Amino acid sequence: MATASVSGGREKELWRRLGEVDDPELDEPVTEMGFVERAAVTGDGSVEIDFRLPTYWCSPNFAFLMLDGVRKALDQLSWKPAYRVKLHDHMFAEEVNRGMAEGKAFGDIFAVLAEDQDLGALRETFRMKAFKRRQEAVLRGLRQHGLTDREILGMDLPAYDVARFEPGEAAQQQPRYRAALLERFPDRRADDPVFVTWEGQKIPPAALSAHLAELRGVRINMEFNGALCRGLKQTRYKELDVIDGEPTLVDFILDRVPAGTAPTA
Repeated sequence: MATASVSGGREKELWRRLGEVDDPELDEPVTEMGFVERAAVTGDGSVEIDFRLPTYWCSPNFAFLMLDGVRKALDQLSWKPAYRVKLHDHMFAEEVNRGMAEGKAFGDIFAVLAEDQDLGALRETFRMKAFKRRQEAVLRGLRQHGLTDREILGMDLPAYDVARFEPGEAAQQQPRYRAALLERFPDRRADDPVFVTWEGQKIPPAALSAHLAELRGVRINMEFNGALCRGLKQTRYKELDVIDGEPTLVDFILDRVPAGTAPTA
């Protein structure tokens, strides 16, 4: 049985890994969206995850993409635990849970539901939106710092990495955009421009304002969807707050439920 210190360290590692899993449509961590209803390390070191989505009819594609991300995150835990991931209150929960437990691929789980849908293309669409949203946040941050459009678009990776922002969205998205850029263009040289289109084209300084207008449309759409999902989730279940640095479920009468503990019905 794990000691208290080991157990606490594992709990923190578990939440950190789960925090790296994004809602693919919104590009926000599933932990911040409140989708992880319960995450617990048991006495024998195994892990139990309870997952809930905003509505009963959330797209099965999205449900699987997130749960598959959770599964991959759990596979990266340092102590390599056995784990159980369970989706609750969803119209395809039975199919998802059975398929996840058996380690099946999306097409195997949803052989009938998936039909001819291309999950790879869906993932690519979400990656594109995340790339654009992250890039817009950093571009706006650099403009707010007083850099000219020419200076911004002339930045390479070394210059980008030493740029500093006040706490806020630009600072949060700086490492995330870097990760998205290198995922999209893994052969990119350090002296290549950091800010390019999704297609890899350079952005002329005179075109930056128009480019930002396009990115703004992507962000507004994602923010609207995110606000809608949060509202539906909070209405249907409970809110997720961060108390003393730990994700904590809060019900409507403000009873505190410790992280990793299932709320009462």
